[in-house]
Amino acid sequence: MRRLLLLFVLTAVAPAAAAAQDAAHAGHGEMKHAAGEVGFFSPSEVAWKDGPGSLPAGARFAILEGDPAKEGAFTMRLWFPDGYRIPPHSHSKVEHITVISGSFNLGMGDKFDRSATREMAAGTFGFWPGGMRHFAWAKGETVVQLHGIGPWTITYVNPADDPRKASK
Repeated sequence: MRRLLLLFVLTAVAPAAAAAQDAAHAGHGEMKHAAGEVGFFSPSEVAWKDGPGSLPAGARFAILEGDPAKEGAFTMRLWFPDGYRIPPHSHSKVEHITVISGSFNLGMGDKFDRSATREMAAGTFGFWPGGMRHFAWAKGETVVQLHGIGPWTITYVNPADDPRKASK
């Protein structure tokens, strides 16, 4: 009798679980993530959007895992056009960057100085602690992958550089 009951439960639950998993994967690049779930994103499946609003206009982003605005692990990609600049800023937690394509140039300090940056070519990985003031610019169309523990915050050294304040 127990075996029959177990067989019934497994046959009833398995299709529902498979349907839920298919629904979670249908959004390719949305912020849905369940413990133990596997996610794959080919370049054509990355869902790019304009923004984020915390960066100067012209950038695009795609959330691959988690939610950068909430507590917990996240992974996102950022696309920058040639010459794109990010003014001096800091983050509250460690930032991890892997350059996927192009060239991401990073400098440390309170003032943007293009000549004081270190080039991070495609394939380069870097990380720096929360609170460290830094700035960046892109040479060529550039894609970086950023991962960390949310919530992800950005605080500009000069409040006038914050695009969130300019839109209000």
